[in-house]
Amino acid sequence: MATLRRQAYHALLWLIALVFFAPVFWIFLSSLKTTHQLLALTPQIFFAPTTANLVDVVNRPSFTQQFVHSLVMSVIAVTIAIVVAFLAAYSFSRFKPAGSDFLMFLLLSVRMVPAAATIVPLYLMYSAFGWKDNMIGIILFYAMFSIPFSLWILKGFLDGVSQRFDETALMSGAGRLHIMFKIILPQVRPGLIAAFIFNFIFVWNEYLFNYIVGGANTNNVPVGIATGMYSSGGVDWTFIASATTIYMVPIIVMVYFFQRYLLVGMTFGTVRGEV
Repeated sequence: MATLRRQAYHALLWLIALVFFAPVFWIFLSSLKTTHQLLALTPQIFFAPTTANLVDVVNRPSFTQQFVHSLVMSVIAVTIAIVVAFLAAYSFSRFKPAGSDFLMFLLLSVRMVPAAATIVPLYLMYSAFGWKDNMIGIILFYAMFSIPFSLWILKGFLDGVSQRFDETALMSGAGRLHIMFKIILPQVRPGLIAAFIFNFIFVWNEYLFNYIVGGANTNNVPVGIATGMYSSGGVDWTFIASATTIYMVPIIVMVYFFQRYLLVGMTFGTVRGEV
């Protein structure tokens, strides 16, 4: 009975996974179809695949530039956020300043505010500072927005590291920076990776702020897909499918190789597993 129940549970998990994967698989199939095949009234499951759509998208200078923008902004912004969040999380975990819980709540509340509610003041601020269509300005925004969630994840990991490591190192004459980066940092590496992946996905897929405040020098791929989806008086579905497929590849590869870190990240370090 227990075996049957386990098999039914696994079958249900597979069914749920397939349901969520179906749109991704359909987009991938669509990228390999011609316009005629894609717009056929009867969906074509079996067809002669073609890579012409993918090649056409890759050869577009605008798409290549937008892909590079997405990569640069995501890597730099999340790296800045992780460094700042680690330093702040260490302070909250070890020194426990007055009102720590309230400060942590205030920081996380930044992520609770809908993007639509902040876009107007941010647009006015960026216009006043001359930061519109400025790579550094947009990277700073993404870093600022990525810090709170990274801080919460890393604090959970740091709280799980005994303070005896700090005390023993201090008694041995080690400095605080040496303790942070040589002793504590290696022990919370899974948290760093989890925080990096979660925030990388956010910056990688962000659309609204980049569309409103960005421009030709900063537009990312989501904006490029939205603005380039119309061609010859209609929606260019082959472009949408091909560009989306290419854009999904880095995230899928990253999640595949680092998936074991996502669980510990979602539980803020309370479930360590075998990482």
